[in-house]
Amino acid sequence: MPITLTAPPSTRWLGWLRRRIRSSELWLIAVAVVIGVAAGAAAVLQAKLAHGLQSVLFDIDLDQRLSAQSAIAPLRTLAIPLGGLALGILTWAWLKYRPRPAVDPVEANALHGGRLSLKDSVFICLQTLISNGFGASVGLEAAYAQAGAAIASFVGQKLNLRRADMRTLVGAGAGAAIAAAFGAPLTGAFYAFEIVLGAYTVANLAPVAAAALAAVLVASRMGAIPYLLKTSTPAVQSWFDYGLYALLGLICAAAGIGLMRLVAMVERGVAGSGIDRVWRPAVGGLALAVLAVITPQILSSGHGALHLNLASDPGLKTLLMLVALKALASVLSLSFGFRGGLFFASLFLGTLIGQIFAALSVLTPWLPALDPTVAALVGMAALAVAVVGGPFTMSFLVLEATGDFTVTAAALAASLIASAIVRETFGYSFSTWRLHLRGETIRSAHDVSWMRPLTAGRMMRKDVQTIAASTTLAEFRRRFPLGSTRRVVMVDDAERYAGVIVTALAYAEPEGGDRPVSVLAVNPDAALTPDQSIKEVMSAFDNTESDELAVVDADLRVIGLVSEAHATRRYAEELEKVRRDLTGEA
Repeated sequence: MPITLTAPPSTRWLGWLRRRIRSSELWLIAVAVVIGVAAGAAAVLQAKLAHGLQSVLFDIDLDQRLSAQSAIAPLRTLAIPLGGLALGILTWAWLKYRPRPAVDPVEANALHGGRLSLKDSVFICLQTLISNGFGASVGLEAAYAQAGAAIASFVGQKLNLRRADMRTLVGAGAGAAIAAAFGAPLTGAFYAFEIVLGAYTVANLAPVAAAALAAVLVASRMGAIPYLLKTSTPAVQSWFDYGLYALLGLICAAAGIGLMRLVAMVERGVAGSGIDRVWRPAVGGLALAVLAVITPQILSSGHGALHLNLASDPGLKTLLMLVALKALASVLSLSFGFRGGLFFASLFLGTLIGQIFAALSVLTPWLPALDPTVAALVGMAALAVAVVGGPFTMSFLVLEATGDFTVTAAALAASLIASAIVRETFGYSFSTWRLHLRGETIRSAHDVSWMRPLTAGRMMRKDVQTIAASTTLAEFRRRFPLGSTRRVVMVDDAERYAGVIVTALAYAEPEGGDRPVSVLAVNPDAALTPDQSIKEVMSAFDNTESDELAVVDADLRVIGLVSEAHATRRYAEELEKVRRDLTGEA
């Protein structure tokens, strides 16, 4: 009698759900809503934990912000280096256990099909909570997005979803967490589209939007306060104002690029200083403690200081000092090993730059005087775009925070200018810039992992015909009759690549059979290596105007041959697969 194997109930249930998701977009939206709920709850919980830690360490009320304090007792500032010491020891121990670098949502979607490690993500969140909770000048956005994306990735892996669905859910989870943090569903949705997914398509619209809405609703029920900023002056009173805001966008682009490069430069200096990794956060914490005595506004993400300065309208000298100190504090925090991001810090710095710009417009007689609050909001969006990317993300943040379409229009104009300049002159957001410094080549969250297997070594033919450079044309014709092969690779006496011979050319002039075949060789200096990507291969074909190129190893020995026709066909096939994923076609 045959034995019937019965799957466990949990396995049967997951299989049933997987089939529903694969066959109906409505089920994917339902899963995205659940992920949005979890991501929103995780974001609020992390914010409460970090703020609770700050209230204990710095003796502030739970309804107050650390960066909005007028002063911090000097002894209390020693919590920052103590937190740095705890973080350094914890990170050292973790790297002993898991030495490979953790993957963030942008890298996961670009290179790993949305796959994130849950353990690594929990540790990143813990690092960020310690950094922010002990007062380091970093935001919690890294923890928010990491937690939301990790929840989505965990669910997607358990359901064994398709690659495109996994990427969509990871974007939805990260965007939902950001939406919950700001109480702004449009901001969270476009954070997912522009920064985590790298594309806005019909296929990912509904799941991402549903997750963001669910996260905001959950966050509001858990007591999260929306990110609200009030304005009373129309942003644009003449067309000339748009020109000024465009100039502000240009200034913010330059400031954003300078800030990102400064972080990298100081990181290199710290790495070469000889300070052990364990002690670096503590050393950086001492420097932050000194800055915190000067002004507590440099501490934490700066949300409280942002609202404080918008309400108090400080003088020009104070604003210039705050920009310098906050930028320095953020650079020191990240360079010395505290975990977090520049998203929230860039919002604060952007408002300061906007207020400075407005103050200068008042001092310039031939310029119209800009409203400092409006200029601050435009600067906030423009600098955040320069550092983080996503012009629509930041413009919607302004819209949802103010409810003012005129301010949003000005913010969008400045954001587009900042985005265009950064892409043209720098080419990276802060997250992809950090990946670039680590050796990765991605510039956005666009899925480029499909190009990794398309290397010259994977696409080449190995049955390559070779011939010595000293061989005569007569011998060549004898060995390779016309029609037997289109090309033959020529090698020198040491069996190294020396060029390619087109077979037909050897028969173009019947006489001269005693000449060496080397007179017919083309592209003697143009060859591919096995690890070159499809983009590099196609670029080599364009530069050499050749139909086939040899593939050589490290010793210049011929190991294969790649034709342009085959490479183009494989590239087109993979592009078509990506197009289908983007449009949601089966």
